[in-house]
Amino acid sequence: MAIEHGTSAMIENMGENVDAILMPVIARSFIKKGKSKILKFAGKDLTIDPKFKLFLQTKLSNPHYPPEIQAEATLINFTVTEDGLGDQLLYLIVGRERPDLAAKKTELIRQQNDFKIKLKELEDELLFKLANAKGDILDDIALIENLEDSKKISIEISEKVEIAKVTEAKINETSELYRPAATRGALIYFLLSDLPKIHSFYKYSLESFIDVINRAIDLITEGIESKQKMYEVDADGKAIIPEEKKRKAPRKSTKKVEEPIKEEPIEEEVKKEEPPKEGEEKKEGEGEEKKEGEGEG
Repeated sequence: MAIEHGTSAMIENMGENVDAILMPVIARSFIKKGKSKILKFAGKDLTIDPKFKLFLQTKLSNPHYPPEIQAEATLINFTVTEDGLGDQLLYLIVGRERPDLAAKKTELIRQQNDFKIKLKELEDELLFKLANAKGDILDDIALIENLEDSKKISIEISEKVEIAKVTEAKINETSELYRPAATRGALIYFLLSDLPKIHSFYKYSLESFIDVINRAIDLITEGIESKQKMYEVDADGKAIIPEEKKRKAPRKSTKKVEEPIKEEPIEEEVKKEEPPKEGEEKKEGEGEEKKEGEGEG
């Protein structure tokens, strides 16, 4: 069994009523026999392994358990809230859009944890040496040197913690620019979670919703990359036309277009013949008669 082999056990879909057979385990009703601990469970004496853990899981949103169970067990609420989901989506979006910020924040969290562990170790070491010091403390040179070293290290850690707080504040300020997207994503999820009230067919898990968010980020990234090939894109995803392209923009042509010349009809001058005078008519008549006479001859 898990109790004897030191493995973890989980009981799912618990109600508000806990079976009485589990009470000895929850209440830790064991008996010490030498170095081992004996637990009576289901009429059997079982040796409890120190690594044994029991997890009770319920789907109830607000369960009410008896005080004796709440006193012996640690209650952890994994229910998704809108604010909690918004923070989770914000971390996801920042990790996809600005991986550098996400890496810096993770590194800062790790450093702060290391600083806390180091300070705790220095404190424990100092207390141990003070407790085991013999004679006058002022005569113990090694102890005094250790105190000086601990003081220097604690001052350095305090300075680094202050620098880390300033850096973390800047990272959080930049990350908050993506807060509207995370808030809208959380709102959409809770709207979808109410759809089963209409019909049981409309059920969406949080994992599938996060997959949709990742797919949407991929589509937006592809669209921005395609825009960047054509234009420069600002932080809001709007295209910026470079100055050179503005200068090379097509201008209205100033060249004059030669219009075809219309050919005007040329008016022919018609000469009006003046009527011949009387003397000239007679001469012409005589000349014609002479020509006719010569022709007859």
